[in-house]
Amino acid sequence: MNLSPLSALLWLIAGGAAFAYWNAARAAAERAGMLGRNACKAAGVIWLDQSVHANGLRLRRGDDGWLGFERSFRFEYSYDGVDRHVGRLVLRKGQLISFVGPMAPSITSIEPH
Repeated sequence: MNLSPLSALLWLIAGGAAFAYWNAARAAAERAGMLGRNACKAAGVIWLDQSVHANGLRLRRGDDGWLGFERSFRFEYSYDGVDRHVGRLVLRKGQLISFVGPMAPSITSIEPH
């Protein structure tokens, strides 16, 4: 099968675009995993399954006006190793946009000595 130079160029561009999409998806999943793991560690809970799961992809306009992908992920955590809770986070261009999950305990009052 002989490809014309134009069709070879189009295949090369399509392959490059597919690789760029895959690479960006992997980078976002790694960032989401790091954020989920760090949130669980800070809150003192158990990060279950040591993974995040992509569950949404949307085109959104960023603060700079450019279109980009907004990726949603979910992860599971537990307070005692028996119960399971679902955390969710949303990334746009590698930045955390939304987070629902375990929170680090905050100081509500300070006792005087």
